[in-house]
Amino acid sequence: MSHGILRVYLGAAPGVGKTYDMLGEGRRRAERGTDVVIAFVEDYGRPLTRQMAQGLETVPRRTMGYREAAFNEMDLDAVLARHPKVALVDELAHTNIPGCRNEKRWQDVEELLDAGIDVISTVNIQHLESLNDVVEQITGIRQRETVPDEVVRRADQIELVDMSAEALRRRMVHGNIYPAEKIDAALANFFCLGNLTALREIALLWAADRVEEALLHYRDEQGIQEPWATRERVLVALPGGPEGETLIRRGERIASRGAGGELLAVHVMSGDGLVPASPHLLDRQRALVESFGGSYHTVVGDDPAQAVLDFARQVNASEILIGATRRSRLRALFSRGVGTAIVEGSGDDIDVYIVTHSAAAHGRLLRPRTGGGRAPEPGQ
Repeated sequence: MSHGILRVYLGAAPGVGKTYDMLGEGRRRAERGTDVVIAFVEDYGRPLTRQMAQGLETVPRRTMGYREAAFNEMDLDAVLARHPKVALVDELAHTNIPGCRNEKRWQDVEELLDAGIDVISTVNIQHLESLNDVVEQITGIRQRETVPDEVVRRADQIELVDMSAEALRRRMVHGNIYPAEKIDAALANFFCLGNLTALREIALLWAADRVEEALLHYRDEQGIQEPWATRERVLVALPGGPEGETLIRRGERIASRGAGGELLAVHVMSGDGLVPASPHLLDRQRALVESFGGSYHTVVGDDPAQAVLDFARQVNASEILIGATRRSRLRALFSRGVGTAIVEGSGDDIDVYIVTHSAAAHGRLLRPRTGGGRAPEPGQ
């Protein structure tokens, strides 16, 4: 039996239209002859959402008692027995009441998928487990119902349902989200302009990262080596010397020029296991990269230039930053440095920036030797 396909409609906040779009997709598939049922949809009394559900077969809910109250939950066994081609299951992060087979609705969805049923579901960004603390800090409200990020990341398709904060507030004012008696309080609290703008940004960035993962997977499957400049992805090559902080800060400025820019740093260790670079300096530089929201990587290779270029193409980097050489011109006459090799090997698809710094040779013919070991130089 083939595994079902999961499609998730992701939104920044209630009312952006996730359930409406899910139902719309269900109707389109049903009109094309696909066997579609509503396994569970919560319309919250919204007329447009309720109207969109009309005409679709609905599997009756299961009524259960808990603490002297009656609750309606999705009847998982009934949906499995009906075994449609597609099941519409709202609110992926929902917590089932005690007595249900599974604690969470996403676990119910896993059973449907395992049974070969395609599932279309919905979730708001504030219900992703990894973002729970961030959302609480922004809104002052801790979400009690969460879903593991990995559950959503594994979805075969993620559809972002986007709406500006101003448009969502207008929808609220027009009574399309909450009843009239709740509108003023909602607009002054969770639905204030700042909250909605922040949640929207989080949703856009999270979705963009998932798209990037899909792109990298596609490039890997297709054996595509040339970078695709879908966003500014700046790779800083760290030789292990003190100039690393200068390179990282310059890389961060370049990456932040455009929306969605990304900072990466890489240090190449020699294949013999020797570590001539200062571990203390590299630890500081790793911390600096991570403070900017970037990622730090270590690769092993006997040819530092080729290792940097291979890693740059692997991560789809658009630019590489290297430090100006610390080698004297006299030494450069007799051997090609790492920096020169990176420039020559970058081709037409990766831009290379050479950044000056206080330790650079700056045209000196000879440079006094110093005692003791030292870090490998960018142009060495």
